[in-house]
Amino acid sequence: MLLAGLVAVLHGTAVLFMLTGSLLALRRPRLLWLHAPVAVAILAVNVAGLPCPLTRLELHLRAAAGAPGYRGGFLGHYLFGPLGLDAHAPLVQVGMYAVALGLNALGYGLLLSRARARRAARAPAPAPPGTASPPSPPPPRVPPRPGPGPRPAAPAARGRGR
Repeated sequence: MLLAGLVAVLHGTAVLFMLTGSLLALRRPRLLWLHAPVAVAILAVNVAGLPCPLTRLELHLRAAAGAPGYRGGFLGHYLFGPLGLDAHAPLVQVGMYAVALGLNALGYGLLLSRARARRAARAPAPAPPGTASPPSPPPPRVPPRPGPGPRPAAPAARGRGR
């Protein structure tokens, strides 16, 4: 039963990370490399209506330990059931997706806004309207090509005085 409990904790952590990962990435941007695939995988399982692999694993471990299983999926059992809500009711489904998509849209929107602000801060400021733009730098100097040129002068004669 301990393994089933650990899978349930892992499952809950994955759901919380899917909900808040984009907001956590505001502090640690590298989390996006983990959050994006986790969020897409969870969304794909839910939209396709497939059973969650973590729920199936938890139920299998519960059965192996002799504990009773549950119906209604992970969120139905641990979140919506105690609140007296049916996880498959249309209003609950809409609310669940609205919260998930809203939090992620907020997080990714803020991340995009920050990235644009950083990019704009690095770019040179445009000249105010009506003013001349600064002159362009001169082109780089190109060294002359080696080739036939004037012959060196003959050495001057020495020893003849005037």
